[in-house]
Amino acid sequence: MTKGLGRRKFLVYGSAGLGSSLLLKALTGKSATATNNLFIAQNGDTIKVGILHSLSGTMAISENTVVEAEKLAIKEINAAGGVLGKQIEAVVEDGASDWPTFAEKAEKLIDQDQVVTVFGCWTSASRKAVKDVFESKNHMLWYPVQYEGQECSKNIFYTGAAPNQQIEPAVDWLLANKGKQFFLVGSDYVFPRTANTIIKEQLKVKGGQTVGEDYLPLGNTEVTPIITKIKVAMPSGGVIFNSLNGDSNVAFFKQLQGAGLTPDKYPVMSVSIAEEEVKQIGKDFLVGHYAAWNYFQTVDTPANQKWVADFKAEYGADRVTNDPMEAAYIMVYLWKQAVEKAGTSQDLEAVRQAAVGQTFDAPEGLVTMKPNHHIAKTVRIGQVRDDGLFNIVWSTEGPVDPLPWNQYVPETKGFACDWTDPNKGEKYKM
Repeated sequence: MTKGLGRRKFLVYGSAGLGSSLLLKALTGKSATATNNLFIAQNGDTIKVGILHSLSGTMAISENTVVEAEKLAIKEINAAGGVLGKQIEAVVEDGASDWPTFAEKAEKLIDQDQVVTVFGCWTSASRKAVKDVFESKNHMLWYPVQYEGQECSKNIFYTGAAPNQQIEPAVDWLLANKGKQFFLVGSDYVFPRTANTIIKEQLKVKGGQTVGEDYLPLGNTEVTPIITKIKVAMPSGGVIFNSLNGDSNVAFFKQLQGAGLTPDKYPVMSVSIAEEEVKQIGKDFLVGHYAAWNYFQTVDTPANQKWVADFKAEYGADRVTNDPMEAAYIMVYLWKQAVEKAGTSQDLEAVRQAAVGQTFDAPEGLVTMKPNHHIAKTVRIGQVRDDGLFNIVWSTEGPVDPLPWNQYVPETKGFACDWTDPNKGEKYKM
């Protein structure tokens, strides 16, 4: 993924000295003119937005392409006339897979660049790092990646899956189809640890068994001890639930195969491995394993066929799309629609209120922004096939409403979130 972006990535900066000018640095082999005037800046004719993801470091393997998806949406919107008659100007910052850097860049985007919203983050650690910034400044973040829930911020719109739209259905499917014994593997930060807390509670209720649990620091590739523990805990086979993120997955799947833990006996269900990661890790190490998402490139909808074709036309015929990219792409459109309904990009409270209820014919299918600032989404499980794409083996019949407060964890069971009702807000008892 990092290599792919290196051919095409570009950084856009609003000129500090000339409010009406824009410096476009293209690292694509194309000239700035040949980028089809993706961003046009004139006095009073632009709306500044921020893009904040890891373009370097261990998370670049996953985050670079969400930037491309966001830029594609902005390009399309600008080509169609922009928002409220103005062109979108993007200021891109690199969180560098470092959580304090994310917070610093968020403050810069809000205070110095004066963006009206930010599209950003991947890991929950990065989101948690910027959450206080957006809340203290009463600003707005759109977050495109599945996460662990247990959060519902007025200042964040979440377009990835809540646990009941990814993790929980995956566990139910595994119990019904692959076995009762689970070994949990994750990166050592908030998302995997909270996700595994949910899974353990769910397995207690559903009759499954957690036989092991282990974590690696982000970027760590010393996976041999974990694989040894898996073999000891499940000598005859069992389910591996994988919430590793970033480069750790490369070592994990290669050594898993090298140790003879094949998907027929040790099926791995991943929640952060999508088409781009399969491509980067190597499909031969992943064929037969599973992932749970809301979107796969193989989703058969007219909107998806068009989006895949448009993405390949923009970035190369060899490129693939994936769930976080799709969630990043559609959140730009949901923001646009909210701004247009509100009639302003500057009044963030008006935009927040207008965002609730917005629908979009997304590549994954129809999505709707709910009062808890999460979207209703279809749930799908895919199995890696020989071409590196996913065969969709199961899906819900339609969109599933999001539940950010988990209903398996005792501390949050019975709670919900509703930002359209001042008597409810972030957390209330249903």
